[in-house]
Amino acid sequence: MGTPKILILGAGYGGLLTTLQLQKKLNYNEAEITLVNKHNYHYITTWLHEPAAGTAPADHARVSLDGILNKDKVNFVKGTVQAIQPEEQTVTLENGEVLSYDYLVIGLGSEPETFGIEGLKEHAFSIRSINAVRNIREHIEYMFSKYKNEPDRTDYLTFIVGGAGFTGIEFCGELGDRLPELCREFDVDPKLVKVYCIEAAPTALPGFDPELIQYAMDVLERKGIEFKIGTPIKQCTPDGVLLATGEEIKSKTVIWAAGVRGNSIVEKAGFEVMRGRVKVDEYLRAPGHENVFVVGDCALIFNEEGRPYPPTAQIAVQEGETLGENLAALVRGDLPQKFIPHLQGTLASLGKGEGIGQVGSKKLFGSTAAMMKKASDLRYLYKIGGVGLAMKKVKL
Repeated sequence: MGTPKILILGAGYGGLLTTLQLQKKLNYNEAEITLVNKHNYHYITTWLHEPAAGTAPADHARVSLDGILNKDKVNFVKGTVQAIQPEEQTVTLENGEVLSYDYLVIGLGSEPETFGIEGLKEHAFSIRSINAVRNIREHIEYMFSKYKNEPDRTDYLTFIVGGAGFTGIEFCGELGDRLPELCREFDVDPKLVKVYCIEAAPTALPGFDPELIQYAMDVLERKGIEFKIGTPIKQCTPDGVLLATGEEIKSKTVIWAAGVRGNSIVEKAGFEVMRGRVKVDEYLRAPGHENVFVVGDCALIFNEEGRPYPPTAQIAVQEGETLGENLAALVRGDLPQKFIPHLQGTLASLGKGEGIGQVGSKKLFGSTAAMMKKASDLRYLYKIGGVGLAMKKVKL
């Protein structure tokens, strides 16, 4: 066998960290590394709620791949994956190009999980990419200007966020900061603006400590967010949502933030999945495929109690780092190491200078949590792009 070909699909947290680790560990001639990504940038998914609400420019949440990839070691292909053929060990791109591999890394991210709710795919926005959040921001501003021309249409000023998990709560925090600015800009009475955060589960932020959940809800309610907890959305229409309670809320802006499933390409390729995610082994391999590895939102990993870890950036980064090490070891005929997640705590932002967090048994509130989140973001930027990137991106 000649130089082994390592093909990495997706430059999200998992795919990018795998690539950067390989780039660091391997010499020029040891492997042919190819990274395929739809765009020539990596975006920081955990920041997307800011440009979506309009509290930060979209550019802030993306990082050019040119600046962090070593062209001598990594071949970058800008393209969209159409299909994976594990039997032939090939991947087909939308432009018809076929790439072959000896080792495959799937880091293709997620798609919105709509739980079969009618009309969501067609009528709701989701916070999932740079282009998607630009669209949301422009749409929100357009609603304000449209209202000025049709002052009887208060549904233009009603915003619905589906889901009070991480994304939903963080987005509500930013929206709560942004809407008063828009009211001033468009001369709109703030009393007319309504934001509903609707969650089917019996609590907001499932899995968080009750005291932290209460704090988050208090902060957001002060910003004018109205919660409907334990209330499933039954249907989404061009005119708003119908709730399981029979109540209808009229709105032209529904933002769905209630869950993701793995990219459908993975299931179509014949890998065994649960909600689009592959239950990988302890080396992050897809069952029955020695040379196919899955990271990030497409991978399903269970903890000791047999419960799946939530698909977070933190875990994807750790998977990428371990997998990069392991692929370098495999190329050199060494033994790989098992992947063990080390959870460093959870932090959520609630708008400017506000947040909540759990680090070990310690609970963080307000500006302390917000500072910790900044520090953790800085650490990530430093990891992928050194001091230069961290300095360029930090918003103090």
